Amino acid sequence: MDLFQKCHYEVLDQVRTAGVYPYFHVLESRQAPVVKMENHRVIMLGSNNYLGYTEDEAVIAAGHAALDKYGSGVSGSRFLNGTLDLHIELEKELAKFTGYEDAMTCSTGFQTNLAIISAICGRHDYILNDRENHASIYDACRLSDAQVLRYRHSDMADLEAKLQNIPDECGKLIVTDGVFSMRGDICKLPEIVALAEKYGARVMVDDAHGFGVLGPGGRGTAAHFGLTDKVDITMLTFSKSLASIGGCMLASHAVTDYIRHVSRPFIFSASLTPCSAATAMEALHQLQNDPQRPERLMNIAHYFQKQLLAAGVKIIEAPTPIVPIFTYKTLDTMFYGKRMFEEGVYVNPVIAPACVEGECLLRTTLMATHTEPIIDEAVDIIARVLKEKSPFEQ
Repeated sequence: MDLFQKCHYEVLDQVRTAGVYPYFHVLESRQAPVVKMENHRVIMLGSNNYLGYTEDEAVIAAGHAALDKYGSGVSGSRFLNGTLDLHIELEKELAKFTGYEDAMTCSTGFQTNLAIISAICGRHDYILNDRENHASIYDACRLSDAQVLRYRHSDMADLEAKLQNIPDECGKLIVTDGVFSMRGDICKLPEIVALAEKYGARVMVDDAHGFGVLGPGGRGTAAHFGLTDKVDITMLTFSKSLASIGGCMLASHAVTDYIRHVSRPFIFSASLTPCSAATAMEALHQLQNDPQRPERLMNIAHYFQKQLLAAGVKIIEAPTPIVPIFTYKTLDTMFYGKRMFEEGVYVNPVIAPACVEGECLLRTTLMATHTEPIIDEAVDIIARVLKEKSPFEQ
């Protein structure tokens, strides 16, 4: 069989022929509540720029200053020639802000999960993985060589049943998203922590979508539940609330030092660029100076949900700025996503494998810098487009 025979995606051919392909739209301005995409004014409801810091002038200035001082890159890994004083300072500030002993930065959020899980888990260990965890966690599990047990989404009875069958002598890590990126729901962290203590497991939370959103001052999911001291490892990304690119592990000194010295994804990857580290740190400073900003984000998210429901739009109601709109079928989802873009609202069409087939949706996300008039305009467009009949309906 020809290796490239698989390189044909029938669904893409179908939607491209129909003129409703909804992906890879080109952004021509800063990430903001209203953006320019393909010479087109669009309300941005598809960005993870939760706190709106990508257009903050102090954050931008910090990036310029880092470029001037350190240059454009580090040309090596943290392990060898790529550690800057900027990296050390950022790690110390993140650890102090979140209440952990230590921190380790990586070049991307995806790489951070690979670095942590592949290093801390091995052939004779078990990873208990929520079925709706991020793809980077799944890939990290494969890289680890550990036994992976998937439990039904937020099903604590299923998690406990799987924990009960693991031999006592084996290491156990329960991994969960803090905020699940597709549906916007929050993990059942108190129950997870209780089960971990009962069965001698460790707990890791991927807080990519929780940091800057939940908890006092945006400190994340563990702080939201008052369980920071019970969560052994927290992972967070800089590409969302911290308006940059990169990721970070938060843990004890011992765990962090171990992973720094054995993790192949960390050791053999070039380190975070100076500009990325500086902008993330300045965004953290802005959050520290304005601890009410996450509350403003949630207020505008609740307003958006209320307006959608009033307009008759069926959504998944969640206590986060992620608001999914049901569209169910793959082709319908692509059609409505493209039509909303044409009418002036950008959303993220979510299809399999990012969700279960038959549960496709349009994922919308809010920023703290959205205003009620912008939200009202967006809701009018969304409700109007969803009343159109999809050409793919049977």
